Amino acid sequence: MFFAFCGLWAAAMIAMWISVTRLCYAIEARSGRPILGNGLPGFANVFPVAFNFGVAKDKETQRMRWRMIQRLLVIGVGFAFFLIVLREADI
Repeated sequence: MFFAFCGLWAAAMIAMWISVTRLCYAIEARSGRPILGNGLPGFANVFPVAFNFGVAKDKETQRMRWRMIQRLLVIGVGFAFFLIVLREADI
């Protein structure tokens, strides 16, 4: 049971992180950040975007940034919950 929970938790956290990364790319595209020479985006600057460094100030971009911050908070709460489960499991 514990290992099934760990697997589901890990899948949920990875899915959330992928969602955060996709939102970050979209925010950077709206903010005019350059992409690599081959047309692909570089790495997602999640934390500068979350702290509003170099991000466009229009309403839609800020709304997207707030959704990204909410998902980062869900990831943080997910890790805190997992820590509580690990302490209670006594493994």
